[in-house]
This record gives sequence, C-alpha cells and structure tokens, in this order.
Amino acid sequence: MAKMWAGRTAGITNKLADDFNSSIHFDKRMYKQDIEGSMSHALMLGKCGIIGEDEAEKIIEGLKGILADLESGKLEFDLTCEDIHMFVEQVLTERLGDLGKKLHTARSRNDQVALDIRMYLREELDEIQELLIDFVRVITNKAEQYKNAILPGYTHLQRAQPIVFGHQLMAYAMMISRDIERLSDCRKRMNISPIGSCALAGTTYETDREFEAENLNFDGICLNSLDGVSDRDFVLELLSDISIIMVHLSRFAEEIILWSSWEFKFVELSDEYTTGSSIMPQKKNPDMAELVRGKTGRVFGDLMGLLTTLKGLPLAYNKDMQEDKEGIFDAVDTVKMCIEVFAGMVDTMTANTENMLNAAKKGFINATDLADYLVKNGLPFRSAYKISGQIVSKCIAEDKVLESLTLEEYREFSDLFNEDLFKEIDLVTCVEKRISKGGTSVKSVEEQIKYIREKFNI
Repeated sequence: MAKMWAGRTAGITNKLADDFNSSIHFDKRMYKQDIEGSMSHALMLGKCGIIGEDEAEKIIEGLKGILADLESGKLEFDLTCEDIHMFVEQVLTERLGDLGKKLHTARSRNDQVALDIRMYLREELDEIQELLIDFVRVITNKAEQYKNAILPGYTHLQRAQPIVFGHQLMAYAMMISRDIERLSDCRKRMNISPIGSCALAGTTYETDREFEAENLNFDGICLNSLDGVSDRDFVLELLSDISIIMVHLSRFAEEIILWSSWEFKFVELSDEYTTGSSIMPQKKNPDMAELVRGKTGRVFGDLMGLLTTLKGLPLAYNKDMQEDKEGIFDAVDTVKMCIEVFAGMVDTMTANTENMLNAAKKGFINATDLADYLVKNGLPFRSAYKISGQIVSKCIAEDKVLESLTLEEYREFSDLFNEDLFKEIDLVTCVEKRISKGGTSVKSVEEQIKYIREKFNI
C-alpha cells in the first residue's frame, strides 16, 4: 500500500524497512493526545478561515468518533500504518473523504509529534506527582508512628550516633518532596506548544498559534520553529527527574534490604511484599525492594540512551528522534510501578523497636555526647575528644559499654566527670539534646512532619 507521503517517491517500501521505520506499535499510546491536538488544530483552521468553519466542525466530529471507537474497542489500531498520526488521518479520510485530508493543513508530523509527546508526558508527570505525594504521606505517617524509636544512625555503615527512626524516615520524605518540586519545574518548560512550527520553518498560512496552544492548556508557544520541532529537552529533563526519583527509591530500598536482614532485624516486611525461597523454607526475601534497586539501572539506561541519541543531531528534525519515545515510556511506566509498590511496602512495614534500641546500646554511639559533656565543663573539644577515645578503648578491652563504667573509673581520666554524666550519656537524653532545627529530637521530627503535611496538604 502506498504511503500518505507518496509523491517524491512511489511511497512503496520494503516490508522489512516498513517494520524498521514504523513506530505505531509504541506511539499508539498517544492516540488520545494526537486526536485532541488534531481537534484543536481543526478548530484553529476554521477560526482563521483557512478551512470553512463547517468543515472544521465536521472534522472535529469525525475525530470525536474515532476517539470514542478506539476507547470502546470498536476500532482497532492498524499496525501497518507508519505511526499514530498516519493512522488517525487515514481513518478520518476513510470516514470523511477528501475533507479528512484538509486536517493536515499548516502543520507537519514534526510539530505534531512534538505536540503529542508534550501533552502525553504532561499527563504522566501529573500522575507521577500524585503517586509521590501519596508516598510522602505514607512515609510521614510511618515517621509519626516511630518518632520515639531509638536506633543507631550510621556513617560509613558504622554505628555513629543515636537517632530516632522517625528522623531516618523523614530524610526520605524530604528527598521525595524535592522530587515533587523538580517535576513542577519540569512541567513549566514542558508546557509550551510547538504546534505551528510545521516541518521546521513555520507556514505561509495566517495561523493563530496562541489560540491553539491556549485551547490545549499550554502556557505559551515555542518562539523558534526550528527549536519547536527539534527540542527534546523536556523529555531529557523528565528522564533526569525520574532518574533522581529512582536514586532515592533505590537508596531507601537498600536500607530496607539491610534492615530486614537477620543481621539487623530492624524491620519486618509484610508477607504481601516479600517472597520465599524455592529450596530454603526459612527465607523471606525482600524481592520488591531488590527489584526497585535493580530497575534503577534500567531507568538510568533510558536517560543515557536519549542523551546519546540527541548529542550529535543537527537541526531540525531527524528520524533518530523517534527513539525518544520508547525510553521515556519505559521510564514513566517503571517509576510509576516502583512508587506504588514501594508505598505499599512501607505502609505495611513494622519496626522492631527493641532490636533497634539494643543495637543503639552497642557501638559507643554516645561517645560524642561524652566528649560534649567535658566541653561543657570547660575542656577544649580536641582534649575532650582524646579522653573520650581513651575511655572507649578501655571499654572495648574490658568488654563494657560507657554506661557500665563507674564514676571512679571515669575520674581516672578527668576530674570533670560528676554524677550528672550518666544522664547526659543516656541514649534518650542524647537524642533529645539534638535540639537544632532538622535534628533528631522528637520535637524536631514532629516539626519536620508538620512541615511536610502542610506543604502537601496530607
């Protein structure tokens, strides 16, 4: 079958070339945006007198019929068509005759596909944001539940200082809140209409690009037609934002994997979000967290693929740019699934607060507070640091912890130690003394929770 672009060539290509060139098997997911964009274009053509208003109305009704038939299942995609744009135009022409051919006046597939992908990703971005806001709600609720649970905070994966579990969880809430903000910024640059740029140089028709853009809920138009058809910054930016989201999910997943191991046993995952072993009956594997961690590399690949595709392209449109869709579609599908699964996993996760506290009692994570005690009693910090280190060495040699030493033993190292020392190095006191904004005290964690809840109205 000859192609709708037949003219300069016969429009008859080798079947293998057809399959290689075709994109309808993946860009058909943009059918709704393609049809909505076409309806707006027909409306603009009629308004500007480029076609008759009655013709525009008939085209719009025809497009509405195609949309309804696709959504009801009455009409199926013809996968022999080159792309979703050609499919819609072909069906419209079959139904309206030559009138259907007028729809493509004053536009090109180059600006049409740029329009479709912006509209499609705009909707997907909004959905990702909604999922993230719900995820933040889950994290915040869990932080509220465990705002008093003491556990070791780590640096270099070594026990460092005591914190509360709510504080650890709120760190991820803050990360996700930035992800939500990044998506909002991305949307501003995405929500600019390229339609009317045509193939690359604009058109000789007196069009109204602003009307068409406003009708499609865009905030403005691309001000350079070359840029309008060849820009894919918004795809790269969304891919970058999704990649950062996946980094945050992957780091959280890594901690959950560690916490749920027997070596830590800080959390228990619901059976709904774990699997068993085919040979070892005792196993309860955190497969959902591991899959999120694994899929992060996949999304990074989507980003790197498009960066590589675009890096050497001259202006304006090149067929290479067809490669923008599969990567971003995959990344969008992947991150949405990961967020939904992760939210459910965290929501049903329980903390073993006793194990957390027992771990906190080991590792001398109150050694900094011991040094601070000496500083508050007049000793320079570096001297206090050295004495605290010597006391820790004594405890290690004698298999003791700081709380088990007697006052007399402490006084062997400094006369500045008094009975109030033991309250100062108590883990609860160590946590509650972290009164600086953003710290791990319960009051601070409550302030963080309040901030996130007010910010996102959750």
